[in-house]
Amino acid sequence: MKLILTYVIGLIFGLGISMSGMANPAKVLNFFDFFGVWDPSLMFVMGGAVTVSFFGYRWLFKRYETPAFEPKFIVPTSRTIDAKLVGGSLVFGVGWGIAGFCPGGALPALGTTDPNVWVFFGALVAGIFAAKFVMKQTANRSLKRA
Repeated sequence: MKLILTYVIGLIFGLGISMSGMANPAKVLNFFDFFGVWDPSLMFVMGGAVTVSFFGYRWLFKRYETPAFEPKFIVPTSRTIDAKLVGGSLVFGVGWGIAGFCPGGALPALGTTDPNVWVFFGALVAGIFAAKFVMKQTANRSLKRA
């Protein structure tokens, strides 16, 4: 059942991304082109997603103590704005602005067989592994100093 629900939720997400045009890098890049062909639709898609998430999480946490298929809800608890958060946000935003893809928009676009999507996805995976490696090295250095 868990696998079926995961598939259905992923399908709904992918359809939403595709139908809203967010799997099209030109649409995303036009959002950042303030002095050219500016397209504000990304703002409305993001606003809709944030609104649904805001009310959905409030309803979910009020109604249920635990999730259906896990022992507990896993949500971020830290409210600290540190260099890791800011740096990661900057890298994410710059990558999104250059490529026109965010990871969520790239996943449904993999089905288009556009080589640019596959290059982006490869760079995304490489970046994830590079970030994990750097964080592990940083943690090891901190342990050696202590």
